[in-house]
Amino acid sequence: MNRPNILLICTDQQRFDAMGAYGNDEIDTPNLDRLAAQGVLFENCYVQAPVCGPSRASLMTGRYVHAHGVWANGVGLPAHEHLFSRALADHGYDCGLAGKFHVGGACADGRTEPRLDDGFRVFRWAHDPYVGSSENAYHRWLRAVRPDLYEAAARAAPGSGFDTLPTEFHYSRWIGDETIDFIRHSRDTGKPFFFVANFFDPHHDFGAPQEYVERYRHRTLRRPVTRDQELAGKPPVQTEASHRSYAGAARGYTEYTEAELHDVRVNYYAMVSLVDDEVGRILAALDAAGLTEDTLVVFTSDHGEMLGDHQLMLKGPMMYECAVRVPLVLRWPAGLPAGARRAELVQWLDLGATFLAAAGAPPQARGQGLDLLPTARGDRDAQVRGWALCEYRNSGHPYEEPVHTTMLRHDRWKIVVYHGAPSTTRARAGELYDLAADPAELDNLWDRPAHAATRAELQELLLDVLVATEDRSRPREANW
Repeated sequence: MNRPNILLICTDQQRFDAMGAYGNDEIDTPNLDRLAAQGVLFENCYVQAPVCGPSRASLMTGRYVHAHGVWANGVGLPAHEHLFSRALADHGYDCGLAGKFHVGGACADGRTEPRLDDGFRVFRWAHDPYVGSSENAYHRWLRAVRPDLYEAAARAAPGSGFDTLPTEFHYSRWIGDETIDFIRHSRDTGKPFFFVANFFDPHHDFGAPQEYVERYRHRTLRRPVTRDQELAGKPPVQTEASHRSYAGAARGYTEYTEAELHDVRVNYYAMVSLVDDEVGRILAALDAAGLTEDTLVVFTSDHGEMLGDHQLMLKGPMMYECAVRVPLVLRWPAGLPAGARRAELVQWLDLGATFLAAAGAPPQARGQGLDLLPTARGDRDAQVRGWALCEYRNSGHPYEEPVHTTMLRHDRWKIVVYHGAPSTTRARAGELYDLAADPAELDNLWDRPAHAATRAELQELLLDVLVATEDRSRPREANW
């Protein structure tokens, strides 16, 4: 089998259930659903962090947060870490990227992400549509084609401006155009390609082009998943976050009216549908170029969004399914079955190992991921872990009194430890959910005497997992 082209389509802050193929009958995602019908859908894919930077560092390095060291947004990747895109380039792939990257911390100006040894020949970096930078390729393009729109958007309030630009000038359309241009014109046709289309949607602020908002504005949409007094039985920081998100830097759930919560979901769904249309355009470009059969297309997201569930907004230290479980679809007509669904627990750091295996390249240096192709094919001897790990180390907007959480998913269970002394002055707390009996994660079993043994077993397993995922890649040169 020839080395496939690899196209990674990644969104930002998309919950696993913000897609029709995952059972959501409220949202319009025909192109993503078609991609799933033509490929393999993973039902239980977990990211390694519930915020962007650490999660994306795990994707690119194939390593857990405590191994690669990007413990928070704004923390730079250590120079000794290796990116799988560099390995693909060294293996003869023509590599390109359009959009967000967010693997390194911003430079001293707070606006530009430093370039790493990433292997990308084509690098159309634009962290997001908001932050101005001399390196923001989207801003350069918009200033050139419509300086009036750029100036108006740059002055606008959050949730308007760049978010609500006409579709043809929107950041997500620009990502689609850049990806299509690479497929049609910019790639080196003498090599297989690896390209990353990194969309910023459906990240907040919550806004979208008017034509997409109108698709949902008058629909009756589900209210947030919660119940009265739910947070009384949850770790105290969740009540803090319910009142003010992002350690006090953004509005909390309690500050939204019912109408505003509906509008948030309307705009969130609108952003996803905008991306869905762009995915459709990209897939059509692959078809027109005759590249579909031999291209591994992967669709996924870097983490989720609370969207009012559990009386919480945005993201942060929370480890609910809607925050840490993401869509993952693999389509490769020449190498994978169509219409398959896999229930095994997989993790975001497995993607680099999967890409390198598909390319026939050596494994990633110090990589901790597993090749997902055997599992996708349904091979009986496919290697699986049976657990998934996610970490938060005051990783988003920092709390003055630090918040550190660690999640382990195993079998039907999820345990989340809210760490106490000596890591922070906060009191230790936690969550324990039986996801088979309580998939909505409403009943916290952490303090229930009947589940004390299960909690202890999972805490011990978590300790073993943390030891198993330590970086012991340095060679031992002698016995002493």
